[in-house]
Amino acid sequence: MIKWVLAEANVSVAPEHEARLIAAYHRLIAQPLPDGLLQTELLRGQDGRWRIQTLWRDRVAMDVMRGSSQGPTAPRLFHDLDAEPEFEIFEVVDEWITAEAGNQP
Repeated sequence: MIKWVLAEANVSVAPEHEARLIAAYHRLIAQPLPDGLLQTELLRGQDGRWRIQTLWRDRVAMDVMRGSSQGPTAPRLFHDLDAEPEFEIFEVVDEWITAEAGNQP
């Protein structure tokens, strides 16, 4: 049974802050990553919409990180840009990943 959870932080960012957002995300993932974090992505949509997705081993791992002194990092990253994110958590019911995904540089 899959116990993964996917957390999403969504926000609109003005074009003049995009480079700052990307740099902050790169600094974030260069740090030691929390136990249970399986994957994270910074996604750019249309009209200044941005999303950070984080895939966690289980809700317990995510809750441990959220309750730590660091707190939830993706929403904090957006707050540092004076942007108010929307935040959602999804339970992963099923998944399929192509073999090619693991072969990417």
